[in-house]
Amino acid sequence: MLQIIRFLKGYLSIKVWGFSTERFINLCGNHNILLWDIVNHGDYYTMCISLKGFYQLKSITRKTGTRVVVTSRYGLPFLTVKMKKRKIFLAGLCGSVLFWIWMSGFIWNVDIQGNLYITDDVFQDFLADSGIKAGIKKKQIDIETLEKSIRNEFDIVTWTSAKIDGTKLIIQIKENDLIQNQAQEEQDTEKAYDIVADRDGIIESIITRSGVPMVTQGAEIKKGDLLVEGCIPIYNEDGTVKRYEYCTADADILLKYSFSVTEEIKEVYAERTYTGNNIKRNYLLVSGEKLSFPIRTEKYEMYDIMENQNQLCFFSGYHLPVYFGTILVREYREEEKSYSKEEIKQKFEEKIQKFMQTLEEKGVQIIEKNVTIKKYKGTWKMKVDFTVMESAGIQRRTEIKSLQTDQGE
Repeated sequence: MLQIIRFLKGYLSIKVWGFSTERFINLCGNHNILLWDIVNHGDYYTMCISLKGFYQLKSITRKTGTRVVVTSRYGLPFLTVKMKKRKIFLAGLCGSVLFWIWMSGFIWNVDIQGNLYITDDVFQDFLADSGIKAGIKKKQIDIETLEKSIRNEFDIVTWTSAKIDGTKLIIQIKENDLIQNQAQEEQDTEKAYDIVADRDGIIESIITRSGVPMVTQGAEIKKGDLLVEGCIPIYNEDGTVKRYEYCTADADILLKYSFSVTEEIKEVYAERTYTGNNIKRNYLLVSGEKLSFPIRTEKYEMYDIMENQNQLCFFSGYHLPVYFGTILVREYREEEKSYSKEEIKQKFEEKIQKFMQTLEEKGVQIIEKNVTIKKYKGTWKMKVDFTVMESAGIQRRTEIKSLQTDQGE
């Protein structure tokens, strides 16, 4: 507060030196002249003084043989002098203040609180039809009439309050508790999910965390069967259903099932041998147009093409639509060969190991594996029968049950 008063009245920063600067400071105190921020610089002192006190220093400087020089000026009196020289800036500042004062007479935000059953869109439409919207003047709003019209429009509203806070209109309402409970129940049912079987098999184990289990260990199930229900019945003392509570069913379910995998490999195959004859060409790709000399491959009966392409880039982040690359044409010949029985077994084993690794990465536990390899008309065929165990079940929306229908049944 003291700083604000000093700013409004204005004050000076002065430099004092001469015969007896200490006596100068003492005499200022005796004459009730306030000095602050006094700093001794050896040959001189610096300090701050009010405008009124500065005009009383003439007699004191004569008695003490000191000299006083103003080094800086602070406060509103000096600021207004500068503003007079900047008329355009002053006019803009005054216009801005007047504009904000004028704008404060309107409502620019409507905040609705306490509504659950009545959506914001419905409430906003009602207010718009009543003429209450952003941009309306404050004096055009009758608070009592607005509160009464809200209660008349919405039967669910049992209490309402409206007030203006700055440029915001705050409307607080309270809805009927019974309707709120029904709305909450509807929201809860939206989160209700069952767990159903995603394949055929036998339940190895089931541990339910939420929901009602519908199967037990050892049960044989089919795809689509209900495993855990997300609808929990709450019973009365006489055994009748009082109500239903809905949840997202959660359980650890292990399912055991069997399936088969088949693989085929031709006994005769073509082995590729490269001759060492190559053709290499560089090219430039600009805006989708490839600039390069044509490659003549007529002299090669069998060949493959390898291409390597890179984009032109500067400063590790400035990419251009220009690509440069190479095309390599390699000639090869094919020789017909046959797999031996040991080679066939090795290839099938590699395929099985790769498939089993994929199963393990998915969390599938392999219990049993039976491999059969046969040769039929120049083709080796392998059949693998797996018995595995894995987590089962997918979510499905819970069917909402009617309490009256169940009790009637």
